[in-house]
Amino acid sequence: MKMKTILATLCASLALTGCASWFEQGSKAQRGTVVEYLYPKGEAPTLKPGTPELRLPLRVGIAFVPGERFGDLTEADRNQLLSRVKAAFANRPYISAIEIIPTTYLRPHGGFDNLQQAARMFNVDVVALLSYDQVQFNDSNRLSLLYWTIIGAYLVNGDQYDVNTLVDASVFDVSSRQLLFRAPGTSQIKGSSPIVKFSEASRAARSEGFNQAVDQLIPQLDRELENFKVRIKEEKVAHVTEKRGYEGRGGGDSGLAGLALIGLAAVWRLRRAH
Repeated sequence: MKMKTILATLCASLALTGCASWFEQGSKAQRGTVVEYLYPKGEAPTLKPGTPELRLPLRVGIAFVPGERFGDLTEADRNQLLSRVKAAFANRPYISAIEIIPTTYLRPHGGFDNLQQAARMFNVDVVALLSYDQVQFNDSNRLSLLYWTIIGAYLVNGDQYDVNTLVDASVFDVSSRQLLFRAPGTSQIKGSSPIVKFSEASRAARSEGFNQAVDQLIPQLDRELENFKVRIKEEKVAHVTEKRGYEGRGGGDSGLAGLALIGLAAVWRLRRAH
């Protein structure tokens, strides 16, 4: 009787261990890169000569680049992340509008021609393309394998996950096809979960990885934007002009003309008083 019990236990242990070895080992990856989108295989970069001309206020487009499958990051999730970036920069006086461009308007390996088509459709001057690279590593906890044979997998953290996420924003002037500046955001999430909840837990970790990466991206993008404004003045990396009607908002020529009119009116009053 004891021998049968021991054999039954050993068989159950082997079965459970076998199931554990089949469960989500290795790694998963999803990525979409600016280079693969803008420069399809075999195509050399084609940059127009000269300095980019930026006409204020700018109309800005923002989009995720098309790439490999997003996994659990739906179009609604992408729009939510893009909306957070939009809200962080929407109040800038030199930006008149920020348009979210759905990924469906961008073709995989579409190149600058596709980007210019989308820019014309949404009437934007520059586009911030968000590339992404997320890798999830899975590793079984060998100590948990021992416990699975005794008290069951549900009660013990049997698998560990490590989710590494990079989201990078590259801002392009559509007309000149030149990169103006870029900024990255990264995230690393470690955790473990019972087998029966592992898929759900790792999916939530992948989603949270994108959220944390965007949290880090926003202040980095703000710093790079300020640095770009300094480079315009010191290094002349772009030529800035103003659209008709914008100078009044920025205190330009029309503001100076208004001050001159006030001064003439004051002189006229003084002469009448004498």
